[in-house]
Amino acid sequence: MADIDVTLHSSFAEIPAKDWDALACPEQETGRAIDPFTTHRFMLALEGSGSIGGRSGWHPRPTVVRQAGRAIAAMPMFAKSHSQGEYIFDHSWAQAFERAGGAYYPKLQVAVPFTPATGRRFLTLPGEEEQGTKALITAATQVARQNDLSSLHITFCTEEEATRGSEMGLMMRVTQQYHWQNDGYADFDAFLTRLSSRKRKAIRKERQTANAAGLDIRTLTGDQITPAHWDAFWVFYQDTGARKWGTPYLTRAAFDAFHATMREDILLVLAFDGDAPVAGALNFIGRDTLFGRYWGCTQDHPCLHFELCYYRAIDWAIAHGLQRVEAGAQGDHKLARGYLPTPVYSLHWIANEGFARAVSDYLDAERNAVEEDIDILTSYGPFRSTS
Repeated sequence: MADIDVTLHSSFAEIPAKDWDALACPEQETGRAIDPFTTHRFMLALEGSGSIGGRSGWHPRPTVVRQAGRAIAAMPMFAKSHSQGEYIFDHSWAQAFERAGGAYYPKLQVAVPFTPATGRRFLTLPGEEEQGTKALITAATQVARQNDLSSLHITFCTEEEATRGSEMGLMMRVTQQYHWQNDGYADFDAFLTRLSSRKRKAIRKERQTANAAGLDIRTLTGDQITPAHWDAFWVFYQDTGARKWGTPYLTRAAFDAFHATMREDILLVLAFDGDAPVAGALNFIGRDTLFGRYWGCTQDHPCLHFELCYYRAIDWAIAHGLQRVEAGAQGDHKLARGYLPTPVYSLHWIANEGFARAVSDYLDAERNAVEEDIDILTSYGPFRSTS
């Protein structure tokens, strides 16, 4: 490819926001970004707040491809010294490789840190998809080889990217999450009519139970969100993070950065006991999708988690014409609440040929198992069989 230049930067701040966003979210010219997480402002919020970089184990290496001086492709790449905060887990691969005497870390990761949400990872100008993707993959694998790194991982990419990457020699992995789909519902009751009678009654009972606590539940976005709300949510986030991950991934400064540059991209659902916030759910807003991210509380109330994280998200998505709610990683309990299993894609490259063959065999078997699981789980979902 003539006149192609690839640059690995050590900071997102080195790349002008206009240049990055022209690749990551050109649709912002006419409205919301499809994916708020690959925007320059989100990456800069993570970096500027110290949530990535430093001793976090996420070392930014954003990569830009230029042709004749014009940026045609980019990807959010990181050098990683662990596998935390990725949500498509390769811990067993790392353990197997290291038991065999190899060094799995450091590795390269193309991802949005701490964010299990599907989106484009090969950020290319329209019409430059094939050339840009090839240049990015070639550059990343060359960097891995030249630096004796074990592997490259592109996680939560789109199905189209997974197909293209597989055709270019990367190994495709398929896992699954639970997503809610809007089938043109007029309101929440219209959604409920599509469910079986038993599931419909169960959801209504859960909502009644949650709201019987007498809390004032508010959905806030943009300038409705104040710094005091973030003070409260930080307490919720620390509590949940300490229980789930040991150490919360985001710093307190990250929420200040979100408030400063992304509050129009955020939906905060808070429950108040009087004037005091006692529980909350943080969502990010895409053009067609509401992305559920974090939840926490200082008071335990039956079914409040379901109400704030799942049902209020559906309410808001319907009211604002969004097509989908992605409720984050894991959680079979989401199935009974209208969130159906959905395939999630990633791509992988491993330098050691023998280990790569073993992983490839594993991924073949895993894809078959995931496909079967999705079929079975969907058949046991809450929707009436006639629908």
